[in-house]
Amino acid sequence: MKTAKGAVAELVDYREDSIVSRELLKKKTGTVTAFAFWQGQGLSEHTAPFDAMVHIIEGCAQITIAGIPHRVSSGEMIIMPAGKPHALHAQERFKMLLIMIRD
Repeated sequence: MKTAKGAVAELVDYREDSIVSRELLKKKTGTVTAFAFWQGQGLSEHTAPFDAMVHIIEGCAQITIAGIPHRVSSGEMIIMPAGKPHALHAQERFKMLLIMIRD
């Protein structure tokens, strides 16, 4: 695997009307992925079999977990528990790291 070094916000760029992702680390025990969401973009409600942590790098996201909306801003994080439905929405552009723990 290549070394990813630099300012976290520079690991992935915005693309108009899109969601951009870059997988930084992939192991049997989990993954780390950087995302950039354009305003108005999002991920519809879904569940995952593993716990996941979202760390907002830039901007602000609305993250709904089990029907409860959470506003998560730059520098903040939130844990999405395994098996709980969750969705993400970009009320403004934002970047995040998604850390998925499988074990």
